Amino acid sequence: MGMLKCAITSSEGWAAMEHVRRWSHEGVHYVQLREKPMAAGELVKLAVAILEVLRESGKTKLLVNGRPDVAVASGADGVHLTAADGELTAAQVRAVFEAAGAGTPVVSVSCHTLEEVRRAVSDGADFILFGPVFEKRVDGEMVGKGVGLGKLQEACKVAGETPVLALGGVTWPRAELCIEAGAAGVAGIRLFG
Repeated sequence: MGMLKCAITSSEGWAAMEHVRRWSHEGVHYVQLREKPMAAGELVKLAVAILEVLRESGKTKLLVNGRPDVAVASGADGVHLTAADGELTAAQVRAVFEAAGAGTPVVSVSCHTLEEVRRAVSDGADFILFGPVFEKRVDGEMVGKGVGLGKLQEACKVAGETPVLALGGVTWPRAELCIEAGAAGVAGIRLFG
């Protein structure tokens, strides 16, 4: 399969559709629909529209950020979660999908510490987004430094067989460094622009 790639939308709403077809043709494995301000009903409509595009290529899977209800209602492939205390777990998301007769979802979890990686693995995450590796930006502004390649390497060791994707300031030249550190792939918003 090579390097796993996860492209993340970022509060673009329907404008994300412009990118989705290109990402699918470029071999992106996962699209994470991250549209926090969007109401659930509109989010379902957007997810359905994205799925129509992704089904054309048949390779790219859609994960809905933090909303198993929207994922089930739209027919998405899974859900992306955060590792924060009190958030849904992979097991809880799978129970929602099972109760709805929606099959087995793909569940990814974003982690920022080694403890969060351990918890995500024990909760049964299919893969982990770990970061920020190089930097954290919000609305184009740098708001924090990354944890570095050494911490990414530790996270990959802690994760064991669970794939880890590097997130946060990853560029294509830096992607190879992440793979050398043990990451199975990369994730990002600007990376796939």
